[in-house]
Amino acid sequence: MSLKIRLSRGGAKKRPFYRIVVADSRMPRDGRFIERLGVFDPLKKKDDATRLVVDAEKAKEWVAKGAQPTDRVARLLETVGVGQRVAHNNPEKAKPKKKAQERAAAAAAAAEAAE
Repeated sequence: MSLKIRLSRGGAKKRPFYRIVVADSRMPRDGRFIERLGVFDPLKKKDDATRLVVDAEKAKEWVAKGAQPTDRVARLLETVGVGQRVAHNNPEKAKPKKKAQERAAAAAAAAEAAE
């Protein structure tokens, strides 16, 4: 059973409120979870102390047991000092696709021919 530390959504329409939970990766986003670690309210100001409330000790225990935080939760946990987020780099994603590269090459050739 692989465990994930992830966000579980609550709140009304267009008013999100998230709980940080440890859940089996096969369970639905808002479904059954093992333990609640904290809360995250994105609508509050960034300097508000209650925007992110996490039990850091529990989070460290679950990470030590092998629970994998999602990208967003890893970013949130890094702000409270639990773990280090790994920066991703994919230079291939930023390149234009094949058709765009062909159009750019054709435009460059046409500009060169015009000179």
